Amino acid sequence: MQNSSAILVLLGLFFVMTSCDSNQMFDTYKSVPGSWNKEQVVEFNFTPPDTTNAYNLFINVRNDDAYKYSNLFLIVGMEFPHGKTITDTLEYKMAKPNGEFLGEGFNSIKENKLWYKEGFILNESGTYTVSIQQAMRESGKVNGVTNLEGITDVGFRIEKPSTH
Repeated sequence: MQNSSAILVLLGLFFVMTSCDSNQMFDTYKSVPGSWNKEQVVEFNFTPPDTTNAYNLFINVRNDDAYKYSNLFLIVGMEFPHGKTITDTLEYKMAKPNGEFLGEGFNSIKENKLWYKEGFILNESGTYTVSIQQAMRESGKVNGVTNLEGITDVGFRIEKPSTH
């Protein structure tokens, strides 16, 4: 009797966790071992489900307590299947003014879901490549941060826009 109750609870939790994310079309992470070198490009390849609907695109970042900045600069490129490339330099807020990290998480790892493109139509059929590179600089210094500490994983996510 107890086993069947536990199984029902686990199935219920599984259903709730998977049904909350029904807008997800693509969601994957890559680990950044040790530190994120400014020359290291994290790449994601994907084929869109269709070429007519608009999607929301996100950069996902996990950081730990070793991250010592309040923001994060990224260079994000998207290569289309037929050769066109778009590149954006993006800045994201990572901490409150008091130093408390933003993002979700109960322990020292925080997960941030950062907007990349809203209502974007992936209008070419084939494989797209998204490349993400850190572009951090310390105040008053010309050269970028060579090895960025505290970023543990970088991800890319595609969602159907919410209909709520």
